[in-house]
Amino acid sequence: VQLQASGGGLVLAGGSLRLSCAASGLTFNSYSMAWFRQAPGKEREFVAATRGTMRSTYYAESAKGRFTITRDYAQNTVYLQMFSLKPEDTAVYYCVADPHWNIRYTSPAEWPHWGQGTLVTVSS
Repeated sequence: VQLQASGGGLVLAGGSLRLSCAASGLTFNSYSMAWFRQAPGKEREFVAATRGTMRSTYYAESAKGRFTITRDYAQNTVYLQMFSLKPEDTAVYYCVADPHWNIRYTSPAEWPHWGQGTLVTVSS
């Protein structure tokens, strides 16, 4: 499984970014996909997830109403659209994948496949 995240960058507070994660080496439509992030000096935290065939979505409280996770089944790509960005959203964002759905989906340890991360910096 390979996960290639892109789309990070520097943005002003209140701005928007869309992260992309191109997935290969997996049956994309059956894999659960998610985004985690890690801010400097902090632990990795869950941001958003989408199940495979059921296509349900889940969000951290900090992401609800501002972030949207979607997936393009034709392109094997998962996106994280982020609006109204805040300085506290500054972090390395990681794309993750799991062939199954785990009820402990907010735990980084439950996701076996990780991409390399893309840095998002939100300036005030």
